[in-house]
Amino acid sequence: MAAVIFGAVVLLAAVFAFLNGFRDASTSVALAVRNRALTPSVAVLLAAFFNFVGALLSALLAVAASQTWINLPSGAHGLTILVAGLASACAWGLLMWWRGIPASSTHALVGGLAGAGLASLAIGGPGVAGVDQSLLFQVVLPLVLSPLVAYSGSFLLVYPATWVARYTQPNVVNQRFRRGQAVAAGAVAFGHGLQDGQRVSAVLLLALLAAGYSDGGIPTWVAALSAVMMTAGTLFGGWRISQTIGYKITRIDPLRGSVAQTFSALMLFVGAIGLHWPLSTTHTVTAGALGAGENQHFSVTNRKLVIRILWLWALTPLATCALAFVLALALSPISV
Repeated sequence: MAAVIFGAVVLLAAVFAFLNGFRDASTSVALAVRNRALTPSVAVLLAAFFNFVGALLSALLAVAASQTWINLPSGAHGLTILVAGLASACAWGLLMWWRGIPASSTHALVGGLAGAGLASLAIGGPGVAGVDQSLLFQVVLPLVLSPLVAYSGSFLLVYPATWVARYTQPNVVNQRFRRGQAVAAGAVAFGHGLQDGQRVSAVLLLALLAAGYSDGGIPTWVAALSAVMMTAGTLFGGWRISQTIGYKITRIDPLRGSVAQTFSALMLFVGAIGLHWPLSTTHTVTAGALGAGENQHFSVTNRKLVIRILWLWALTPLATCALAFVLALALSPISV
């Protein structure tokens, strides 16, 4: 039974990676397409390439990431926790994609794993899953604070950018910052691969440990599976959410788009490599675009849509936590 459940975890992890690329990777190039820095076809290929490279390299960071997740018991009991968490995250991701809402796959996964872990605690018995004490400071707080940092940083960086370009003709400014935005879009796609690729690798590492198939190292196939599935999702496309970020929440020019994407990429790199913090690419890019767009002389923000998105951001971990809790309870008979 443990081998069957392990296979289900691998399948759901592959689906999660595909949906992650399908939903989130296109957000990295949404602003570049909006400002005609890249054509849609070139943008998708750019995002897929850098997403693939970032996801491959992210396996090196997955061991550190897995140490801040739920501590799993061994055998089928621990594997069912991963099944419930991944299934809830995938279901919520599909719903948000259908509604065109840029919700976080990372928040959904963290909420799902926490809910499944709580269900395990409710069931009781030997080898009950627990939550690492560092979860709050190394996972929850960075995820909550990153949109505020992205918004504030992008808003403030617009001031020096506009000051530098104050004597330059608008068409020249737009042309130069379109080039910068194309580079920044590739950097965000690479940062997305680094950040979100390690989520999939970390979950698979937990599954290998729970099933007794690994001593803590990352097999090559784990990194390859994460990278290939995320890239396939990116190539398949997910422009519903990109339309929301690029066209619906705010109006943004090449200068502000370049500022937002550059700052977002910097945050993703520092979070993944320097601090080993999981940051949501969706939240970071969306908040950065909103902050840069807000720094204008006139209001260009769709505030009703922004409030709706914020409510759904807050609801994401709660909804996936509740769904995973129910799924874990339903699966508990087969994990005994």
